[in-house]
Amino acid sequence: MAVLTRAEAIAEVTATGTYELVERDIRGVPCRVFVNAPQNLHALFNSNRSDNEFYIYENERYTFEDMYQRGAKLGRFLVDGLGIEKGDRVAISLRNYPEWVIAFEAVTSIGGIAMCMNALWEADELEYGLLHGGAKAIVADQERLDRVAQCNNLGELKVITVRSNNVPEGSTPIADILSSEETDMPNVDVSPDDDATILYTSGSTGHPKGVVSSHRNVISALFSWELDGAVGMHMLRKRLESEGKEVPTAEPPPYPPAMLLGVPLFHVAGSHAVMLQSFRSQRKIVAMYKWNAEKGADLIEQERISAFTAPAAMTGDMIEVAKKTDRDLSSLRSVGGGGAPRAPEQVKNLAKTFGSGSPGTGWGMTETNAIGTGIGGEDYLNHPESSGKCSPVLDMRIMDDEGNLHESGVRGELLIRGSSMFREYWDRPDANDESFIDGWFRTGDVATIDEEGYLYIVDRIKQLVIRGGENISCGEVEAAILEHPDVMEASVYGVPDERMGEEVGVSLFAKGDLSEDELSGFLVSRLAKFKIPKYYRFSSDALPRIASGKINKRSLREEAVKEIVGE
Repeated sequence: MAVLTRAEAIAEVTATGTYELVERDIRGVPCRVFVNAPQNLHALFNSNRSDNEFYIYENERYTFEDMYQRGAKLGRFLVDGLGIEKGDRVAISLRNYPEWVIAFEAVTSIGGIAMCMNALWEADELEYGLLHGGAKAIVADQERLDRVAQCNNLGELKVITVRSNNVPEGSTPIADILSSEETDMPNVDVSPDDDATILYTSGSTGHPKGVVSSHRNVISALFSWELDGAVGMHMLRKRLESEGKEVPTAEPPPYPPAMLLGVPLFHVAGSHAVMLQSFRSQRKIVAMYKWNAEKGADLIEQERISAFTAPAAMTGDMIEVAKKTDRDLSSLRSVGGGGAPRAPEQVKNLAKTFGSGSPGTGWGMTETNAIGTGIGGEDYLNHPESSGKCSPVLDMRIMDDEGNLHESGVRGELLIRGSSMFREYWDRPDANDESFIDGWFRTGDVATIDEEGYLYIVDRIKQLVIRGGENISCGEVEAAILEHPDVMEASVYGVPDERMGEEVGVSLFAKGDLSEDELSGFLVSRLAKFKIPKYYRFSSDALPRIASGKINKRSLREEAVKEIVGE
């Protein structure tokens, strides 16, 4: 009997049952949708209430039921106390506190749109996001409240404070809301294609763009990850049967499933791959305020963490800590990745360092709700430079220079469509017109797909720096730098970095004796810290240009990279 192919396994697993897929037209685009998925996020939360441990933050421990009850209290306050209605935007601007999850459950359950704000933004960036998204309320901690206080044009914005020692006048502490009597979650009719989230992502130019996704988009991503696992098990079972071998009974894991949350919840890696995916699997999350590799190793040992998903910089940190420590990290069963490719050597080191930990990675975007491709285990070790094969609910094509679409065999821009794809960029018709072609989304990544279906990201079209999984718009950084009166021209680019993948570099034409320290200090109030350049190259002459008159960014980057890293 021939070995079952992945395509055949997908067809068999999705024919009936939990992961049954059917073809439907969603907003004019042919999609494969899950027949038996929850209709909305509230149905997901409500059907997975239990007394199992869910969210651990320092000395605080909460069950799934604990978090749901708190979400219901906040949901009731949003509706009855603040008048939040279906479709209203509520911003969540916090570190990885339990209140982040509570706010997300509440807002999406009552039909609101959760605006998941980047907690690293400075006041100008935060003000832009709140105004652009039209937020009616914000749930924020003290650090974010201090930045909100610097904003001038927020009008009637309602404020719910979290862990604040300085409650602004007219705001409501969330502690008061959560200490109220138990109540039911408000009953709001929410359909699968109603909007659920707005997450802001850096584009190639200007301000961040608000990625709008529906309940169906988000839940399709969650079910797609589950389906990948079911397909893998189905293929293993069929292979063993064809070899006349007995299919082994799965041994229960020695510890309950547990996930280390070291990435921020305002990214899809944190909100989707870690937080939301934990509901159906009843997986415990151990949350960190911010990333620290030694603290992470402590938590893996103490809480018997079985899974860890993070960008290459963080998994690389964990490898180094594991080599230098005698902590027991044997509970770690899988080490996932994403945000930026790992170096092939790190892939090998993951397998060596965590003997029982199966390495994995994938390619995805905020616009795809974190899914796209995936690869793991021996497959990943054999194809360390690949991002894996396409999700069953998505279609991928490569567009060549003439605009023709190909399934494999050529190099060009990666296009994608399917049921997890976002609806639009909020209030950005210009970006929507540029990004969609006949229902296909232009990713801005240059890629190849081989004959076996493995995706390889080889370059990018968009002017972005990807630092530790954070997308940084070159245009946004250039615009901030050009606000300095002594800067005449600026060109921002990525400089290769072993740990972070890339760091931000800039070549600039400036008058006077402008220094790195002076310019960095100037940018502190204008850009989040991670966007401020690490490398500066000053010129007393105008920057070189190509025939069209544009600054020759490529040559400037090549010169900088050669000088800084010797490539």
